[in-house]
Amino acid sequence: MPNIKSSIKRVKTSEVRTAQNTTAKSSMRTAVKKVEAAVTTNDAVATKEAMVVASSKLDKAAAKGLIHKNAAARKKSRLMKKANSL
Repeated sequence: MPNIKSSIKRVKTSEVRTAQNTTAKSSMRTAVKKVEAAVTTNDAVATKEAMVVASSKLDKAAAKGLIHKNAAARKKSRLMKKANSL
């Protein structure tokens, strides 16, 4: 643990931000998996609902800088391709 007051604050804030980022990334991954699961069960309604949630989570993650905006676009595109195959 650092001795300097500002360094102590940096450590604390970075831990908080890391926890928030981890939570956001995890929920994004979960949303993507729900879309893929709905596609495998051939449930069009569930796929459509899950796609809306996943798309939103991917956009938010890209806006926050958790993933690159092109990576978000690529993942959304691939999910849409899978969803439209139903």
